[in-house]
Amino acid sequence: MRIGKVIGTVTAAPLHEKLVGGQFKIVAPFSLNDLAPQDSEEGGRLTGQETLDELRERIAATQPSFRGDELVVYDDLNAGVGEWVAFSEGAEAAMAYYPNMKPVDACAAAIINTLELDHAALARLERGK
Repeated sequence: MRIGKVIGTVTAAPLHEKLVGGQFKIVAPFSLNDLAPQDSEEGGRLTGQETLDELRERIAATQPSFRGDELVVYDDLNAGVGEWVAFSEGAEAAMAYYPNMKPVDACAAAIINTLELDHAALARLERGK
């Protein structure tokens, strides 16, 4: 599962009967570095806590790395443009609708209201590289 920002919608007609009730959204995925960038002064990951609003403001003020990696995601949660979503890709995306499978390669699983990063775990990831 990845996290991304809804940046647009796609209109398809005719719509497959199993997709009625949802929409297709254009989602720009974030990288881990977008969410927790390197701290140039400390040489490691950020150690402070950011609220989701602060994180959104920081990402909006920088150039996130998702440019060119946007994808179309099926959304039956009604996420709006500008909202952040958690989404699945591949076979896992279709399995969310089992046994009434939908013909999708990516689906929105959640609209993100809060996001908390475990900075100790991020530091361990950095040491493991």
